[in-house]
This record gives sequence, structure tokens and C-alpha cells, in this order.
Amino acid sequence: MTGTLDAVRAQHLLREMLRIRRFEEKCAELYSAGKIRGFLHLYIGEEAVAAGAMQALAADDAVVATYREHGHALARGIPAEALMAEMFGKQEGCSRGRGGSMHVFDAATRFYGGNAIVGGGLPIAVGLALADAYLGRQRVTACFFGDGATAEGEFHESMNLAALWRLPVLFLCENNLYAMGTRIERALSQTDLTAKARTYGMPAECVDGMDVLAVERAARQAADAVRGGGGPFFLECRTYRFRAHSMFDAELYRDKAEVEDWKKRDPIALLRTTLEAAAIVDEAAAARLDGEVQREIARAVEFADAGSWEPVEQLTRDVYTPAAEKAHGFAAS
Repeated sequence: MTGTLDAVRAQHLLREMLRIRRFEEKCAELYSAGKIRGFLHLYIGEEAVAAGAMQALAADDAVVATYREHGHALARGIPAEALMAEMFGKQEGCSRGRGGSMHVFDAATRFYGGNAIVGGGLPIAVGLALADAYLGRQRVTACFFGDGATAEGEFHESMNLAALWRLPVLFLCENNLYAMGTRIERALSQTDLTAKARTYGMPAECVDGMDVLAVERAARQAADAVRGGGGPFFLECRTYRFRAHSMFDAELYRDKAEVEDWKKRDPIALLRTTLEAAAIVDEAAAARLDGEVQREIARAVEFADAGSWEPVEQLTRDVYTPAAEKAHGFAAS
């Protein structure tokens, strides 16, 4: 962490990472209590990537994420209440409770998922960027995905077309070393993902994904290059998830000592140490900030718990089948 430290910006980054951490800790608790159902993939340990990278985006830019997207959604500006209600499956959720954990969507913040398919967001991002290019809009589409996605066909097709057509996409690879339960060396013939991206003829860099200030700085430079007409940019953020792949994962594929070693580089602790050394935040201020965040999350849980279920009569709403068309009075084709 080098250079002049902007106190206001750095405290904002600390708050954003704390919001993600506390939100997800509460989700894990609520999942065990049966309040949240389906699958749940936690982002704990990777907060610096979402919090840092999102600072580089403007309000009219687009964001596409993965099934581990709660952190991206919060950092993008989706209110914690609407996000928690979505986790509960309540119709007050940002996707009316129909998306749940893996399919968070919010048109107001241009957050286009939440995608349950590994690599499935990549072609969506390319499509959004293609539309911007056609219409002459100076927007950036930020696409978050994991290292496992780089072994998928969508990755290669998306990288190829984005480079060929010089589309305004910021590819943000969250390399946490594991594709579900398989370590990167066991799944990829080329483990240098930055080098792999460069073979498509686009600029690519690698950054410490546990250092939120480094991520923010790199993402701003990359987004500026994309917005300026430079075509796509690939930014690899080397990070680590502290929790298992999902709540159902027995986590037998990695050594506990490895996890503990990475926890020594907890992105929240790293930033807090930097801020304390710079006399920007002391122990009391950090505790006060954490208290504010925990109260925000508590309000979100109360909001979600008090929410309502979508009526059964709306079961086929937005489902395009002949039966649904008949029920809603649409003409049969």
C-alpha cells in the first residue's frame, strides 16, 4: 500500500468491506436457521476485490457477476434490505424474491446478475458492451468471474470477440486458486491467467486481491483505459476465500494450515493496520464503524423477516410457456 492515502476514501473502503463481511456472516447464520434456502456461496476473504474495483465504475456502467455475488451487489449500491429480502425469497427483494442468492439482479444499479453458471456472465457482459459500442455510449461493463471460468468455452469466445471488436469490457478475474473443489494446477494447463489473457491481444495485469487500495488503483487505471476507447482490459485479482465453496462443501480438498496462512492477509485487517499506522482510524473509531455496519445488517434482517411471499396466483408471471400465455390472455402463436 503505497502513495498518499486519501483518508475519506480509505475509510469508505473499510466500511464497504465490513458491510460485505457482516452481511455474509449473518447469511451463514440465517442459512443454518433455515431462513435462507437453496445454495449459498460466501465471499468472505475476497471483499477487497468487490469493494476496490467498484470504485472505478460510474453509475451508468454495467456489472455482471457470479453466483458468489453478494459482495458485488452491496458494493454496487443495492440496499442491504433489498438484498437480504432477496436472500429470504421475499417479494420485497431486489429480484422480487425469485432470484435468491445466486441470481441477484437490480436494473436500477445496472447489476445484471448473479449467474449460477460458471462463466455464464462473460457472454452477457460482451453483449452489454456491444450494445454500448453500437450506440456510441462511453460506458464500461465490468465482468467478475473466477479462475474456474477460464477453463470454460464462454471465456475463450468472450475474450476473442471482445478483443476482435475492441469492446468496452473490464474483465475482473477473481483468482482464488480453487474452481469449486479443484486446485488451479489440477484444472488448468496455463495457470498464469494474465499471460493467458494477453494471448487474445488485450492488455492484462495482475494485482494483489487482498489489498483493497491496490485493487482500487489498478481498477481505476483499467477502467479509464477501457472508457477511453482502448478496448477490453483483463485484470487478475489474486485472492482467497476463507470459507468453503458453498455451505454444503466438506472442504476436504485443501489443508487447514493453508487457509490459516491466508487469513493472516485478511483484507479488512490489512487496511485497518494501514489506517491505524497513518492515524486515520484508531481502535475506538474502528469499533464504532463496525457497530454502525452491524446495526445496518440487523435492520436488513428485520426488513426481510417482515417481508411477504409472492402470491401463488403469480406463479407463472414472467414464465413464457403456452400455459402461462393462456392464463394471462396472450395470443397463441
